[in-house]
Amino acid sequence: MSANSTAAVEAEYSDLRSAVRSLCARFPGTYWQALDESRSYPEDFVKELGDSGYLSILIPQEFGGAGGTLIEASVILEEIHRSGGNASACHAQMYTMGTLLRHGSQEQKERFLPRVARGEIRLQSFAVTEPSAGSDTLNLTTTATRDGAGYVVSGQKIWTSRVQHSDLMVLLARTAPADSSRGGRDGLSVFLLDLKEALAEGMTVRPIRTMLNHETNEVFFDRLRIPDSALIGEEGKGFSYILDGMNAERILIAAECIGDGYWFVDRASEYARSRVVFGRPIGANQGVAFPLARSYLDVRAADLMRVRAANRFDAGLDCGAEANMAKLLASEASWEAANAAIQTFGGYGFAAEFDVERKFRETRLYQVAPISSNLILAYLAHHALKLPRSY
Repeated sequence: MSANSTAAVEAEYSDLRSAVRSLCARFPGTYWQALDESRSYPEDFVKELGDSGYLSILIPQEFGGAGGTLIEASVILEEIHRSGGNASACHAQMYTMGTLLRHGSQEQKERFLPRVARGEIRLQSFAVTEPSAGSDTLNLTTTATRDGAGYVVSGQKIWTSRVQHSDLMVLLARTAPADSSRGGRDGLSVFLLDLKEALAEGMTVRPIRTMLNHETNEVFFDRLRIPDSALIGEEGKGFSYILDGMNAERILIAAECIGDGYWFVDRASEYARSRVVFGRPIGANQGVAFPLARSYLDVRAADLMRVRAANRFDAGLDCGAEANMAKLLASEASWEAANAAIQTFGGYGFAAEFDVERKFRETRLYQVAPISSNLILAYLAHHALKLPRSY
């Protein structure tokens, strides 16, 4: 792609966008409303995405994937949300893939990637956060202790999503005490767990009910024994491996927020054009029109930063600041668009049949997870502005 612009992305990937929209059209608002009411997983939708090859977009062709770029992956997630769906049920398969792709052994890649690409197994679970550590990843306490030809894992994780619908889990655990010579950044390692084996050998899962239909859990490890072959890359390098994939995560989440933002603006504008009160469409009132116009402006601006960040990522350039800015701008733009949509619809915005309230709840998550807006500001203050570290 020759230009860093949303227009260029629209033109370059119009076929991809049309194909994803066509798939999403088979899963209308009523599908998502029913799942929301029953708190169910979108199994049929995820299977369709997998069978169509969209979830394996980043897997190289030599392993059966499409060998696509991050900008293409972001377009897929954007279109899912722009169509009124929710990709959070499966998006981790894209952004956790980098850990295995960049740091896994050839044997691990040959063993797992072709099966993931064919949709035979799913890599959608990512166990990092802990109750006492939160975003302070270096203070996590889950341990993986060397024991013979493997490791013994003990500890607890929280906000670990999609465990019940995944076959593999990426786990970050401490392999050296934090206060040892190898502690801190060099004391963490990454493992790839077979969840069926783990659940049979000492891992338990407790679902957490949330304000939206997003399956997430507490996970407990009680002396879970895992083989040496589960280790990804070098022991003690896990923190850098996880950081390596976070830029992709930020960019892909930004794309989902942008899709939500466009959905809110499009849906509310359509309603504002057709809803007649006091003898004229409510969209003729500046009190309705201006918030929607401002939301459109903010979503478009966030979209530009998403494209810039993704293009830098695909070019192998440093994109930490751009990825974080894209995520913050997009999450705030989608939330303001959600508020504008609720206000435009009035009472109808709270009725489940219009879908606005569902999407309203779903898009609020992204100012908190997978990284909060305040932590992004702290990152930018320190890394971009060279201000003293605050954390």
